[in-house]
Amino acid sequence: MRLRPLTWLVPALAAAAVTAAALALPQGGERAPDGRAAAAADARPTGKARPDARNVVLAVHGGAGTALDRDTTTPEREKAYRDGLTKALRAGRKVLDKGGSSVDAVQAAVTQLEDDPLFNAGKGAVFTADAGHELDASLMRGSDLKAGAVAGVKNLRNPIAGARAVLDKSKHVLLAGEGADDFGARHGLRTVTQDYYWTQARWDALMAAKEAEKGGNGDKKAARSPAALADEQSKGTVGAVAVDKRRDLAAATSTGGLTNKLPGRVGDSPLIGAGTYAKNGTVAASATGAGEVFIRGAATSTISNLMEFKGVGVAKAAYEVIVKRLPALGGDGGVIALAPDGQFDAPHSSPGMLHGYLTEDGEVVTKIFPDETPPNS
Repeated sequence: MRLRPLTWLVPALAAAAVTAAALALPQGGERAPDGRAAAAADARPTGKARPDARNVVLAVHGGAGTALDRDTTTPEREKAYRDGLTKALRAGRKVLDKGGSSVDAVQAAVTQLEDDPLFNAGKGAVFTADAGHELDASLMRGSDLKAGAVAGVKNLRNPIAGARAVLDKSKHVLLAGEGADDFGARHGLRTVTQDYYWTQARWDALMAAKEAEKGGNGDKKAARSPAALADEQSKGTVGAVAVDKRRDLAAATSTGGLTNKLPGRVGDSPLIGAGTYAKNGTVAASATGAGEVFIRGAATSTISNLMEFKGVGVAKAAYEVIVKRLPALGGDGGVIALAPDGQFDAPHSSPGMLHGYLTEDGEVVTKIFPDETPPNS
């Protein structure tokens, strides 16, 4: 049995924001970052089940949670989140531009997010109740419904690489705990000690959660700190969806879970059909939010089933699941959903959801503020 190291505390910083504006990658179209009026004009009307965008080839999300306040979010923090999402989209675009597969593209995008301490996955993973880290990830290929996932890993630097190894190099779909860590190590994946995942922001969030458990009011200043805001914003997931030149779909999801979760808790992120799903002809979807509810509602596979068996479009199917069904089960969140024809939607019942997408002509769009991506109702 592996003992969880507890002698680690070295700072890093995480937090909160990114403006929804269009950035251009090289050779793509460009829209200058705009203000509130323009953002509001571009925003999807609340309650509408229609695609957010068309001709999308890749999309990412960085977690659903409380909405960021444009008035209190610093330009530096806004830029940090915008850059994080954009770098992930660029990483996936490099794969697609070379004729690579959608599976490789979503893995590249999620790896970039896992390496960024701003996001609750990989380096930026939150703490469990016993001050450790347990990470989950999954990946699915739409062409043959093959999938791989890991749950509760403690030593893989990039859990999404572990999920890919399970897909490619085993007859299984999901490996958990020590067995998943060992499997990854045997196949040459980079391993780390638990202190690698430590960040000041996530540690402060754990301390705040412990204080709340004791019934204390805590430090009001700390409650509005970048650490607290980061934890509120990210409900525990990053993800990516893509369609390649062969019109094959893929989806990937990775998470550090919930702050102060019980050791051994597994959410929806590594579960195919709950947090991740891809099927050619219907949808690639990656979810974020209240994991237990997404499991009970079989969120992502239900979106695919509605499209396949009821013949509805991606936006209507995603809206039905995320906005109508899951809140009735007691939780909120969001999903990025991409159809083979490039129609893309990102409905969410939570106040906010960090996400961005790349179009076929190279335009990158990132969204996070409420006036840019209002919650559906």
